[in-house]
Amino acid sequence: MPYQNPPNVSLLETILPDEPLLMMGAGPVPIPAKVAAANSIVINHLGDVMAKVIEQVKAMARYVFQTDSQYVMGVAGPGSAAMEMATCNLVWPGRRVLSVVNGYFSKRLVEMAQRVGGEVTLLEVPDGHTADPAAVEAALKRGHFDVMTIVQGETSNTVWNRHLPEICRIAKSYGCLIIVDAVCTLSTMPLQMDGWGVDVVITGGQKGLSSIPGVSLIGFSETAWKQLMARNAPMYHWVLDARLAEQFWNKKAYHYTAPVSGVLALHEALRLVCDETLPERFHRHEQCSLALQNGVEAMGLKLFVPVEARLNSVLGILLPEGLNGDAVRRHMSQIHRVEISGAFGLNIIRIGQMGEQSRAHHLFRTLHALGSSMQALGAKLDLPAGVAELERTLTAPLAH
Repeated sequence: MPYQNPPNVSLLETILPDEPLLMMGAGPVPIPAKVAAANSIVINHLGDVMAKVIEQVKAMARYVFQTDSQYVMGVAGPGSAAMEMATCNLVWPGRRVLSVVNGYFSKRLVEMAQRVGGEVTLLEVPDGHTADPAAVEAALKRGHFDVMTIVQGETSNTVWNRHLPEICRIAKSYGCLIIVDAVCTLSTMPLQMDGWGVDVVITGGQKGLSSIPGVSLIGFSETAWKQLMARNAPMYHWVLDARLAEQFWNKKAYHYTAPVSGVLALHEALRLVCDETLPERFHRHEQCSLALQNGVEAMGLKLFVPVEARLNSVLGILLPEGLNGDAVRRHMSQIHRVEISGAFGLNIIRIGQMGEQSRAHHLFRTLHALGSSMQALGAKLDLPAGVAELERTLTAPLAH
């Protein structure tokens, strides 16, 4: 039987838009040209150049994590792979886990811990609220927990656990390991792994770091590493076994073929963060986020989360009555070439403020696209007032 003719298809002509969309959703975010260029290179995953790259990635990641730990590694996978590496290495049958639950991604940590046999207790936080340190301490008093999981910023509903430093201090006083999901917050707002006593920090490359999806970072404290090394329970994962990964990241031994192009992209993204410095980066993100928040409200829209629990890196905007979120996002994408995110069953749309998203020219384009799209669909808004407030906040000094 003769071979069939191959299908006549073209990715560029039939699927991708003629003009790249401005990615202003909850991730992935736009990547700098230097990161894209680094991602186009392939090198030997066990060669001398790769060894130098790995050492520099670890050094820069320690700066971004604010840690001296020697157990900082890359993960060949999305932020969820880093989440799973944290849970599957530190949770096993009989281990008791307290999970602080704010939304979709904190529940993902719950499921991961349960799948490896952890005995999980949920501390559910009311919608739109930040986790209360007193409630966390009360839960810790009721049980003898080995591990606590918590997100710094809940991407799904745009809630910020602003009391994270105090919560970590309390958990540490009860002898509890602390796993912090910083996927949408790392490099956009302060996080001090050593200073706050965090035992594991997990993040993805495609958000605050402005790198590509699919290569992530994880850092273990010395305390967490000692418990990991002392475990007697079988390890259910091979690729995500941190002990095997550490052989590659610290001892130049073979684990599996590392995603070299993605690691090079992450290296360049981290270098740009270090060049900017964390204080300058935090200032840029705070000012840009506040400007967008003020512009959205001046236009006549309402933000989903009260200011005291509001996440700066992803903003949730309530939809005006009668307006469909999918229709708004479709109009923004097709007419203005700006992409934002929907939500997980909530009546909101979400705009990202991470990494390269937090640039003035992106904010003006996004706010205009949002306002004009909503107006086209029947909403009554004051778009000029929103743009004027955006400009005013961007040029005004931050008040602290």
